[in-house]
Amino acid sequence: MLKIVFLDAQTLGSDISLAPVASLGEYVSYPATKPEEVFDRIRGFDVVVTNKVWMGKEQMDSSPALKLICVAATGTNNVDTAYAAAKGIPVRNAVDYSTESVTQVTWMHILNLVGKARYFDTYVKDGSYSASGCFTNAAVPFCELHGKTFGTVGLGNIGSRVAGVAEAFGMKVLYFPTSGKPHSDRYEADTDLRSFLSRCDVVSVHCPLNARTDGLIGYAELAAMKPSAVIVNMGRGGIVVEADLVRALDEGLIAGAAADVFTKEPLPEDHPYGRVRHPERLLLTPHIGWASREARECLVAKIAENIVKTFELS
Repeated sequence: MLKIVFLDAQTLGSDISLAPVASLGEYVSYPATKPEEVFDRIRGFDVVVTNKVWMGKEQMDSSPALKLICVAATGTNNVDTAYAAAKGIPVRNAVDYSTESVTQVTWMHILNLVGKARYFDTYVKDGSYSASGCFTNAAVPFCELHGKTFGTVGLGNIGSRVAGVAEAFGMKVLYFPTSGKPHSDRYEADTDLRSFLSRCDVVSVHCPLNARTDGLIGYAELAAMKPSAVIVNMGRGGIVVEADLVRALDEGLIAGAAADVFTKEPLPEDHPYGRVRHPERLLLTPHIGWASREARECLVAKIAENIVKTFELS
């Protein structure tokens, strides 16, 4: 019988059943696992399921029984995939389980930024509206997305879906291929990053973190954007240099930004985002883009499917 261990099951939430995975063998799960606890917890197990717990050379070498690593996510940057391949250990991720969820959270951020939702909500709730004597408030104008330019950094499953929503708003769509090679007949590519950023009114980041994208958008790139533009990072924290983003917001180089992902998660208490001088320009969510109930249910099903296919279970 297969022995399966899930190292950080709490990341999937308590409202989602893990029975599709647990039913495939002798199953053990831990809410969370510290780095020093990994070695004892994976020893003797055939399958390790991990969302964010690191699996590197030392971890793999400590468990000769290990035959499969399942990543409970799309990205595999928490696994030394090259070393796993050298040892003949498959690494299986979950593809396209969260596309609709990430798309929805992306547009939640874009619409809140562009529509000044935080300001207007506060204006009503703090009594300013009641005291105004006017039925509306035109003091802080917002713009329409129709006719503006939307740009996505990365045009995979998620980037394409987000771009489709932009089209529904009547926006022109551009994309920046992080590989440097255009690959879409539907949308225009701009392979010059600063040119791409300078043309967009809304920029959304939907690419993996790798050697090409780490630190991709820093101060100089943000300075190339329109002062009226906004940027949303839904990829990985390291793709947008966080301290540079704070500086750009405080200097008014861009109108607003949102982030659902961070270089270190959860955020350290002394993170630059906590020191932004214009917090109204910055929206933050705790890496929830992937985590709708439907997406998490789909994720569990895909983890189970990866185990079944790998071991040819009936």
